[in-house]
Amino acid sequence: MTNAIDPLEWVPASGHQLRLAGVHFDAVRIEGLRGELAAAQLIEAADGDAGPVVCEVTGFRWMYFLLAPGEVRRHRWPLGVQRFGERGSRTATYIGIPALDGNTWPLRWYSEPTVTAPFVETGRLRAVLEGVGL
Repeated sequence: MTNAIDPLEWVPASGHQLRLAGVHFDAVRIEGLRGELAAAQLIEAADGDAGPVVCEVTGFRWMYFLLAPGEVRRHRWPLGVQRFGERGSRTATYIGIPALDGNTWPLRWYSEPTVTAPFVETGRLRAVLEGVGL
């Protein structure tokens, strides 16, 4: 992957760090193969410029699709999609964000943020989720 943008303020310079969902971005999370399939189709639909998608390399292999702040609460999401970042929620959720370069294990960018796609476009993601049966 290429580092097509200057690092956003919420992307760490090295390793990985936790960031509070709902502040710099909202997030939706999908488990395992379903998440990987959704991410691959999203990248294809966006001609390779899908916006930030973070993958957990171990465990359930969660895929985190990072949306612009406020987007999660504006839409209904299918079953199997967990959402993070809703204002007014009683819980705070921190999402692991890897650096653009270097050792970021156990996280990695499945799709990096770019100048033209600093966030995943919500409408495109929802269309992909409908297509994969979520």
